[in-house]
Amino acid sequence: MSALGAAAPYLHHPADSNIGQASFLGTQLPPEVAAMTRVLEDLDRSTFKKLLKLVVCSLQGEDSREAVQRLSASAHLPEDRLGILLAGTYTVLQQALRLPTTSLKVDIFKDQLQDLGFPSDLVGDLASVVYGGQRPLLDSVAWQQGAWLPHICSFRWRVDVAISTSALSRSLQPSVMMQLKLSDGSTYRLEVPTAKFQELRYSVALVLKEVVELEKKCERKLQD
Repeated sequence: MSALGAAAPYLHHPADSNIGQASFLGTQLPPEVAAMTRVLEDLDRSTFKKLLKLVVCSLQGEDSREAVQRLSASAHLPEDRLGILLAGTYTVLQQALRLPTTSLKVDIFKDQLQDLGFPSDLVGDLASVVYGGQRPLLDSVAWQQGAWLPHICSFRWRVDVAISTSALSRSLQPSVMMQLKLSDGSTYRLEVPTAKFQELRYSVALVLKEVVELEKKCERKLQD
């Protein structure tokens, strides 16, 4: 279990990011980050680096509770302030790592944090995690720990033609037979008339097109 789950109560205030530019933290500033900006004053950079290392270890799935206690004692940080710093740092990294580096440019990342009142040296340390050599490992761990729906492992299909039915002596109606095997071991078999299969094909293509357009729209907002 991570040591970053508990933190002090927060008061929310709106982000002071550039008008018209979408923040990687969302439309509303997370309360963990809002609280963090109010306790950054006089924070020693070496202490922040140790704190940042603990957060990275937590993102990688390691138990950091004992290390947090040692940091609190060695850095003489009150427990409530340390909790706010850990929760805020965790949220910043978690939100930034959700976006590919091609969408969230490093300059935008730094500018938005500085607009919130983060000192430039701490911003540089955070950027070194999001855009540094640890990023592939963090992405891999996040993917492995994520909650995923079952996905298609195999897909088989064929076209059958019904020569006759109980109602018609001569039918000659084609249908598409499909078998899907999912990652959870379940198997589904479907029989779809060609007309319905064309509707399905069109609907899927339309949804994929809308997803691509939405991704492009979000990417342009982040890059503006």
